[in-house]
Amino acid sequence: MAVTAVILAAGRGERMQARDNKVFLPLAGTPVLAYSVRAFAAVDAVREIVIVTRASESEQAVRIAAPLFTAVKIVNGGARRQDSARAGVAAATGEIVLIHDGARPFPSPELIARVIATTARHGACVPVIPVADTLRYTDQDGFLLPRTIARAGLYRMQTPQGFMRDRILSVLTEMNKSITDDAAAVLADGGMVATVPGEETNIKLTTQADLLLAAALITAGVVARSDSTG
Repeated sequence: MAVTAVILAAGRGERMQARDNKVFLPLAGTPVLAYSVRAFAAVDAVREIVIVTRASESEQAVRIAAPLFTAVKIVNGGARRQDSARAGVAAATGEIVLIHDGARPFPSPELIARVIATTARHGACVPVIPVADTLRYTDQDGFLLPRTIARAGLYRMQTPQGFMRDRILSVLTEMNKSITDDAAAVLADGGMVATVPGEETNIKLTTQADLLLAAALITAGVVARSDSTG
């Protein structure tokens, strides 16, 4: 089955406290967006990449992505995450779509391949990481409450999240409440979503500290350095 990667790059990233969209910030001399484009380009099953960004940033996205992959489309995002995801999926031509946060620069080709294979088998798939930290509630003043939340069966969601295109397009079109990941739309519609092991290096760049961590992973050789582009 043909696969389209949809990279969401229309967010504002206020917590990064940066003037520019965080996907265009330099990471070891290369825009953050270039890393995920290269990752998907390295997987043979991915025939097309759709980048969803703000209209004012479309030319910048083209300059970064076009030299890295021949079949790239740029579409404008919407007000909410699911609006941007829906725009990207609507522009996709693959039978399977992989919806990915552009602020996650390090999805490995192996992770992408796992998501594709499991999506083809089950119709929807999300990479996950088991929760390892102790979880507790606090009261309204910030003091810990005594009850510990059981961690068994709790997972952190990652991207890319894989779906059969027609199904995810339908549920995103019908979704009328805000969601933080696309699997939520399928689950709200009564569908089932399979999981595969995620990767600890598949970090999301939310704050300046995350950007420093990503640079350290590159310097240490834990993840590959990308050639400078854009």
